[in-house]
Amino acid sequence: MAIPRLAGFLILFSAHCCRTSLAVQLSSDNFKPVVTEFAKVELSCLIRSITTLKPRIEWKKIQNGEPSYVYFESKIIGALQNRAMLLEPASLLITNATREDTAQYRCEVSAPNDMKTFDEILISLEVQVKPVVPKCIVPKSVPVGKSAELHCVEHEGFPKPEYQWFRNKEEIPTDPKSSPKFLNSSYTLNTKSGTLKFSTVRKEDSGQYHCRAKNPAGEAQCGPQMMEVYDLNIAGIILGVLVVVAVLVSITVGICCAYKRGYFVSKKQTGNNYKPPAKGDGVDYVRTDEEGDFRHKSSFVI
Repeated sequence: MAIPRLAGFLILFSAHCCRTSLAVQLSSDNFKPVVTEFAKVELSCLIRSITTLKPRIEWKKIQNGEPSYVYFESKIIGALQNRAMLLEPASLLITNATREDTAQYRCEVSAPNDMKTFDEILISLEVQVKPVVPKCIVPKSVPVGKSAELHCVEHEGFPKPEYQWFRNKEEIPTDPKSSPKFLNSSYTLNTKSGTLKFSTVRKEDSGQYHCRAKNPAGEAQCGPQMMEVYDLNIAGIILGVLVVVAVLVSITVGICCAYKRGYFVSKKQTGNNYKPPAKGDGVDYVRTDEEGDFRHKSSFVI
């Protein structure tokens, strides 16, 4: 009984081995490679088993759900032309990766002489980009007790960088309670957006501020900028307001007095506007010419 069972087992084992050896199988040493921009990277596509001597190999780039050929009919095409090559038997080497190369890549192998004639694997490539110098916005002066916002912005880095703020070259902690120097500060720091917000500034918040943008590919920082926190001169402000009010009152009074004294009334008279004086001597006068001479209209009454 043992011999027939052993023979049956050997037959099944042999059939399984033959079926396995006749199937094309792909694998990879790294399904999620990560590389810094402008460096080289290998997209590993390994053929674990195959019997077809000259299989058909193709690579496709899948971006936004749309596939496009990268390696087709034994040559590199598309955006990777002159920047990639095929490593035998099926791996793809990108010699100068750029941020536009971040995508999924599919390695496809067709083996018509195998029992399983087709296999594929998917590789996800991430090309990381070092941040450039961020734009830092720091208010030059803020009165004590007022709010203030400092902004740090960088748009080139990939993945998106996180931000750190420094005052007088000392890093500002995310939580002010974690450091004795910042314990009494009333700020919030958002490392994702790069915003440092003071709800109420103190004199101690004065200093040189700069920001650093950092991701796995590298880091960059802006130059230091001074933020001065000054005291409000309440007495000076009140005095200034009173002086302005006094000046306005003086101007108003002066204008009123001038108006009452007739400085703003026109008193011009011309020959056409002349009115004869009232009759005081019993003689009527009539104008006779344009020179202003007069003649008697009636004789004197004695």
